[in-house]
Amino acid sequence: MRDHKKLRAFELADKAAILIYRITKSFPKEEIYGLTSQMRRAAVSVPSNIVEGCARESRAEYMRFLEIAFGSLQELHYQLHLARRLGFLSEEGALKGDSLLDETGKVLGSLIRSLRKE
Repeated sequence: MRDHKKLRAFELADKAAILIYRITKSFPKEEIYGLTSQMRRAAVSVPSNIVEGCARESRAEYMRFLEIAFGSLQELHYQLHLARRLGFLSEEGALKGDSLLDETGKVLGSLIRSLRKE
């Protein structure tokens, strides 16, 4: 079993989840079951899948959950841009979110690539 708390990818994904919750707090109330909910679910999915993957015994299962986390991260990236284009998010908020999601993606992608080489 692996310790997810030692992974930089988990730390960044956790930060991103918190940021998304803060960002979506100001979204229009009619979006509570729409984009707000979708973004929050995707944001929580990233660190949650990293944690679940770390709890798996096999390397293949670990990789599968990391790949699911990466997919959720990409989904979240799109949703962030959509929120910006819809006017739910300021340019500053979008840039801050983008920067954190980019860094998370690079670190998580590197982890996945390094495991594929083993």
